[in-house]
Amino acid sequence: MVVIRLSRGGAKARPFYNIVVADKRVRRDGRFIERIGFYNPIAKDNEESIRIAQDRLTYWRGVGAQASPTVERLIKQAAGKVAAAPAPAAA
Repeated sequence: MVVIRLSRGGAKARPFYNIVVADKRVRRDGRFIERIGFYNPIAKDNEESIRIAQDRLTYWRGVGAQASPTVERLIKQAAGKVAAAPAPAAA
């Protein structure tokens, strides 16, 4: 089965996660099929904390990939940030 999950990177006490599409049988930080985004839990106010390629997420879900519970939460969080972001001012 193909899953969408987090792969940990970064340093000790400074986590950084890649959102990856991988085979369920492969270890957490091992080989993956595609990287579709990232999550930085310790991002400062002016830094981007989460980015997900929505077109690739839609594709992988369409072919049967299932997101882990944590990734599901992050997807909802990212969608909420996009909806809450102010619209750019017209020139």
